[in-house]
Amino acid sequence: MAVVVSIDAGTTGVRSFALDENGEQVGLSYKEFQQHYPRPGWVEHDASEIWASVQATLSELMSTINEPIAAVGITNQRETIVAWSRASDEPLCRAIVWQDLRTSDRCDQLLESAHLDQFRKITGLVINPYFSGTKIQWLLENGDVQVNPDLAFGTIDSWLIWKLSGGSTHATDATNASRTLLYDINEGCWSPELCELLGVPASSLPEVRPSAGRFDVTADTTALGAGIPISGVAGDQQSALFGQACLEPGMTKTTYGTGSFVLMNVGTTCPEAVEGLLTTVAWDLGNGPVFALEGSVFATGAAIQWLRDGLGVIGDASEIGPLAESADDTGGVFFVPAFAGLGSPWWDTRARGTIIGITGGTGRKELALAVVEAMAFQTRDVVDAMIQAGGMPVSEMRVDGGAAVMDLLLQIQADQLGVRVARPRITETTAQGAAMLAGLAEGIWTSTQEISDAWQLEQAFQPRDNRRESDAMHEEWLRAVARSRNWSNSQ
Repeated sequence: MAVVVSIDAGTTGVRSFALDENGEQVGLSYKEFQQHYPRPGWVEHDASEIWASVQATLSELMSTINEPIAAVGITNQRETIVAWSRASDEPLCRAIVWQDLRTSDRCDQLLESAHLDQFRKITGLVINPYFSGTKIQWLLENGDVQVNPDLAFGTIDSWLIWKLSGGSTHATDATNASRTLLYDINEGCWSPELCELLGVPASSLPEVRPSAGRFDVTADTTALGAGIPISGVAGDQQSALFGQACLEPGMTKTTYGTGSFVLMNVGTTCPEAVEGLLTTVAWDLGNGPVFALEGSVFATGAAIQWLRDGLGVIGDASEIGPLAESADDTGGVFFVPAFAGLGSPWWDTRARGTIIGITGGTGRKELALAVVEAMAFQTRDVVDAMIQAGGMPVSEMRVDGGAAVMDLLLQIQADQLGVRVARPRITETTAQGAAMLAGLAEGIWTSTQEISDAWQLEQAFQPRDNRRESDAMHEEWLRAVARSRNWSNSQ
């Protein structure tokens, strides 16, 4: 039986995942890598360490698989940018991570110069340090990066394609390209005017290809060995949308990862820009792009990590659910995890994390529950913006990501949205989506209908009859959000 492998290079670690032709998970390996915080608001990764983690997880995965590998797919943290030398095959500096805020001032300059409409019309995005374009500009102006034929820029997928192919292919797919502030989602190419505006040489950027299709084959220096097709690539959230089989317009998913991301399939016509939301390429199977509306929440799982590593409230991420369930309520505590500003629908880079409503009776379990509730509130904020903008109504929310194992979170989410929340049997849908894109390209699956048929429900959570209470809690949450906004300007 053929097996498809996918590499899920996330923000805090790498997963290597194996799926058989029946859509069953047959292997998984995971390894964390280090986060670097050289200055307040700066977040960096070592791209060489990411590659080493890929090699290590692939080696472990391969030791458990006896079937032939038909293809490999890649999915990745988006917007994080790597600069490397084509000749030396090494990074020129640390990668600048999507959470990094160092280009906030440059983004403010672009906004003050009235470039927002230009970027929104061409890219579907807002001007925000979250995206790759201003990061590349910063590296060219402040980093040890010189413009020459040897220079290569790329998101993490491009870096991994380069390494997997032994340096023979510098490419990306349309989903990742659409997150750079440099890609024209209407024309399907790098935008000459935006590259010029940000001073980015187009020659340093990767070739943009469909998400399903052969990019190259693996080199003999990889843990997979030589000759395996590299055939599916998508940014993590688009990959999760595909893995959740949200293949028809109106189908929607939320991924609870380091951040939370809500994506709605809106079909093959690129929609007009929507206030507070992003328009992005969902995937391209080789016959043109499918588009999605997206709301990006910057910190959800990152808040759990902060409880563990920053405060020592929990010793392991798995403790958050039981601890939160032990609380009757938060006692009026609300937590806004704006560690790197607020994403959709606020797009406020000056917001900062806020815990409000603390009393002498507030303890570990109340704080844990406030963190869990914040995940659900932030997702509701995005869905409300989608509905208000005239998007299609959400009849069901499919969920995945690490925190989706928490029944408490999903019940709160159903109550807040007022719709069914569905958790699939395989929750590694980000890795699953990349594997399915690769398998579709290589004929392991012959149609998107087979992808849809492979999706299986594990548990559904129906909203309880407490709408008035849920709405009141959300109103209080919005009061807390208002207190967190524009905070850094008062420093």
